[in-house]
Amino acid sequence: MALAQQVWERSRDYVVFGALLLIGVVIFVSRNGPALRAARAASLAITAPVESVFARADRFRQSLAENEQLRAETADLAADVARLREASAENAQLRALLQFEDTTNVRRVVGRVVAKDITEQTNLMTIDVGSRDSVEVGMPVINERGIVGRVVLTSDRYAVVMPHQNTQFRVPASIEALGREGVVRWDGASFDRLTMEYVVKTEPVEPGMLVVTSPFSGVFPAGIPVGRVDTAYAAAGRNDYVIHLEPAAPISEVGYVYVLLTRPDPEQAILEAAARDSLGIERQQAELEARLQATTPADDE
Repeated sequence: MALAQQVWERSRDYVVFGALLLIGVVIFVSRNGPALRAARAASLAITAPVESVFARADRFRQSLAENEQLRAETADLAADVARLREASAENAQLRALLQFEDTTNVRRVVGRVVAKDITEQTNLMTIDVGSRDSVEVGMPVINERGIVGRVVLTSDRYAVVMPHQNTQFRVPASIEALGREGVVRWDGASFDRLTMEYVVKTEPVEPGMLVVTSPFSGVFPAGIPVGRVDTAYAAAGRNDYVIHLEPAAPISEVGYVYVLLTRPDPEQAILEAAARDSLGIERQQAELEARLQATTPADDE
């Protein structure tokens, strides 16, 4: 008896709780009276706002996770689109190079631009062909649109090119429609403009006229596009035009090039260099350019 009493003392609270819980469940299930329905409605009215808050918080957390996932997917898609655009532009340029290759029989080698320095006046670019590909200093560099520059330094696998957008670059050229000769250079002022000089101002120069390399270039074959006339004016005190050209092959858009495997006659090059040195032509040209800079109208820049 003492043991049974001890067991009852220890478990009676659980037994009573279980009995009451069972009675409550039976009543809840078996009876559906107005009072019970009212109690249910009241309990739902109390708990619904709390449940709604927790539901909104859960949806907010889910929305944050979905937004992060969408951002990651958007970044991946943007990268894919950029790569596709780059590949498309590269394919278009390669197709144009192949079409251009069919129009000329000059020996040449294709090179890819691997580095550009187009932030200074003495700009340079590097291509991935060099002396092992028969590339030598002084060779002309072009693409399917026109002249790019000339080789100034080579190694076994690379070559450095001085582009036409370099203040030390010069190329004899002619206005194709007029057959008039001049010299094209870059004044270092604008990356979308070259300057042609020494065309007399009586010539009917008009915007849109094509300027090509001259037969007297000594570096480039004749007839390679240099650019198209944008504007022309005669500076005060001069009898020739200052002609601004839109480059045929802007350096910022050049990705692949042809190096034409043509070599200037070394005897001719040495003789001409000696003549320029003896006559002080380089000094005279520098002085003429300085005067041009001083007389160029500001609104034509």
